[in-house]
Amino acid sequence: MTIISPTKVEKTPSLYSGHHFDAKRHWAASLTLGFDTRAEADTNITRLKVARHFGPLRVQRPFYPEGRAGCCHVYTLHPPGGLVSGDELVINVTVDKDAHALVTTPAANKLYKSDRNNVPWSQITNLTVADGGTLEWLPQESIAFDSSRGTQVFQIDLEGDAKCLGWEILCLGRPASNLPFDQGYLEQRFELRRNGSPLWLERQTIDPNHPRFMGKWGQAGASVHATLWTVGLSDPEATVLALREHLAPTKNWAVTYRRGVLLLRYIGNERNEAWQLFEKAREVIRPLLTGHEATVPRIWLT
Repeated sequence: MTIISPTKVEKTPSLYSGHHFDAKRHWAASLTLGFDTRAEADTNITRLKVARHFGPLRVQRPFYPEGRAGCCHVYTLHPPGGLVSGDELVINVTVDKDAHALVTTPAANKLYKSDRNNVPWSQITNLTVADGGTLEWLPQESIAFDSSRGTQVFQIDLEGDAKCLGWEILCLGRPASNLPFDQGYLEQRFELRRNGSPLWLERQTIDPNHPRFMGKWGQAGASVHATLWTVGLSDPEATVLALREHLAPTKNWAVTYRRGVLLLRYIGNERNEAWQLFEKAREVIRPLLTGHEATVPRIWLT
């Protein structure tokens, strides 16, 4: 693994904008991970070749719970534990040919209440997978506190027959503390392309003051929204049927397959229900996608 010091990281202009506590408040951090393979005996070993950071974003050492020739598991760390007004997190992950990487987090990502200037936060995730590569993007949930304001952007670029399985779980408010998401504004954007051609483009806004938020024709007041995506299945129709059979007892979900992308949606009010649904779905999808059983990352068990 090569770790490059922050002074050598190519930074966008926004990373030099300085720190403020007024309407220009801005705190930036970035993390760039690159996975490739190294020939070892008669097999290829996936390794974390590049890990460079700017600001409070880190990565733990790689783990190989599936054996040295198996998937490389990596846990990203954000010591502050969440995003406040002015935060800008940029995560870039690149997987080279024949490499197989799994990236997850040790805890939920908290999206805190905005400051008195209503300065938004932003989180940008760029995932790039080369022809023959496989990436599993499996973070734990994001929890939006009341009055949080910000944007999450996911840009996924696949080449050739690259494979990708990922999810995003968004929990609104803190119902256990009787603190619902009554104010604020969130925006989520998903952009998935293969060889530069768009396969899935989506924009979702979450505004408690919009009729859609409580309307039965919209979100119906649901406090948990979750999306799982999979690209690269050899038999998508069989996968959809297997999911419908395996997940039948669970409520509040639906699955579709269009333009080469399988999408599993959950909308409800239980974080654990959404998480368990996605774990069960991965048990079905991963063997069909990669030929390997769905090994659970150790950090999820702690």
